[in-house]
Amino acid sequence: MIAILEEVFRTMIRKKYGTDENFDVIINAESGDLEMWRTREIVDDNSEDIWDHDKIPLTEAHKIQDDFEVGEQVAEEIKLEDFGRRVVQTARQTLIQKVKDLEKEILYQKYKDQVGDLVSAEVYQLVKNETILVDNENNELSLPRTEQIPKDRPRKGESLKAIIHRVDMNNGTPKIILSRTSPVFLERLFEQEIPEIYDGLISIRKIVREPGERAKVAVESYDDRIDPVGACVGMKGSRIHAIVRELNNENIDVINYTENLELLISRALSPAKVSSMTIDKDTRRVSVFMKPDQVSLAIGRGGQNIKLAGRLVDMEIDVFRDNEGQEDDEDVALMEFQDEIESWIIDEFKRVGLDTAKSVLARTKEELIRMTDLEEATVEEILDILRREFE
Repeated sequence: MIAILEEVFRTMIRKKYGTDENFDVIINAESGDLEMWRTREIVDDNSEDIWDHDKIPLTEAHKIQDDFEVGEQVAEEIKLEDFGRRVVQTARQTLIQKVKDLEKEILYQKYKDQVGDLVSAEVYQLVKNETILVDNENNELSLPRTEQIPKDRPRKGESLKAIIHRVDMNNGTPKIILSRTSPVFLERLFEQEIPEIYDGLISIRKIVREPGERAKVAVESYDDRIDPVGACVGMKGSRIHAIVRELNNENIDVINYTENLELLISRALSPAKVSSMTIDKDTRRVSVFMKPDQVSLAIGRGGQNIKLAGRLVDMEIDVFRDNEGQEDDEDVALMEFQDEIESWIIDEFKRVGLDTAKSVLARTKEELIRMTDLEEATVEEILDILRREFE
């Protein structure tokens, strides 16, 4: 603030005197007193330097003090009144603007240092594509629609938790963007609700989310006496329920992290139970075999469970029915239809755990469209081909 004030007064000086080189601006931060001094060297009235900005003729110096002599320094105080109304008015506007700019810069730096932190703010205004919130210092924060959980229904005046996602600078004005869909938001909620994570006894290794629907959290304990999953869930789910409520009933699977990739994949696909699997580390694909009644559990609604499990272990997971000991002699593997059905379509069905003709026919057309990325006409054509096989 002192630096801003000094610069404003020096601007006034430059406007009136052309330079501020031989001027001193003294501002007392405690009392608010202001002093401006102009220092000049006394020269003879006939000197060639008489018109220099830092020189003063002897006769003029005598008007200030009559015993001054050539070569001495004269310090003359400059009063605000000497500048005139217009210059002072301009300086006032400049000062107001510079203070506003300073406030914006302070706000930008404050929130830039807090990116990733959890905040609680009050809903101030609901607009088309964003919700405006205010913090306890009345600073405006923006929660875009894209960063809100689909089930969020913010109401004016209520308190909302989010993380500071990023801080943008738009035409010199900082815009603080919040997020409730980021995995970091879920991580901060875990830190808030579970003391062992906050204290560092339990570490969150990875979080994957479908905001508002499902999340998987891999946790690891640094103390063998602490069960990381049990600590996160709490007695009768007391700890996890507080987080689930904040996320509008988002299902959260807490998984015990392990370096054993096969075991980690099995845990990631919970609640489904895996019979066996083959891992290809080069292509980063996993073929998982499980009993028919476990396949739908592994895939989950709309393929969410298998999609999140794949992201958690950073691999592509294919689910197959393990029909060992209970083979259906009448069923036919989809691979048998390669002459009629394109291979990429067969792969799409395999991706959601449908690898036999009967497993596809057991689903309705609407279910198949929802589970896969196939067009309605394509699904109808496939169903016709498979039905003809059994007629």
